Amino acid sequence: MGGFVSNHTNKIDGKGRVSIPAGFRSVLARDGYEGLYCYPSFDMNAVDSGGNDLLQHIEQRLARVDTYTEDHDYLSTAFYGMGEHLKIDQDGRVNLSETIKDYAQIDSHVTFVGQGYKFQIWNPDRFQEHKQKALELARQLRRPQRSGGETS
Repeated sequence: MGGFVSNHTNKIDGKGRVSIPAGFRSVLARDGYEGLYCYPSFDMNAVDSGGNDLLQHIEQRLARVDTYTEDHDYLSTAFYGMGEHLKIDQDGRVNLSETIKDYAQIDSHVTFVGQGYKFQIWNPDRFQEHKQKALELARQLRRPQRSGGETS
């Protein structure tokens, strides 16, 4: 798998910069995107992030919605109108905007969470809660269904 995997927590430095994990930077470099594309997650108090692969998924999602419709306008606004392009410096750090930090309730530390074609930026405490819920749901989803809709 060549995508974003694992999770890493890094401290925001005194100048407001945070280092993107080296493995994530290498995925972005292979992807060819100059910088980092971010937008507020629709379902979580986190920020979805990535490069060209993420933008391709966004385009595919938007292509399934009729253009010149209210739905398309709302989705475009959520994906692009609320999105931000962040520059990565030569040391692999980014400055998270106040908008991103406010949305994800980030203060002094950031947790980067790999999700294959994208990664999320989380408040570390909120991610710990989310991680437990994700594990519980994954366990339920992998259980085979019995007849009558019961799970084992």
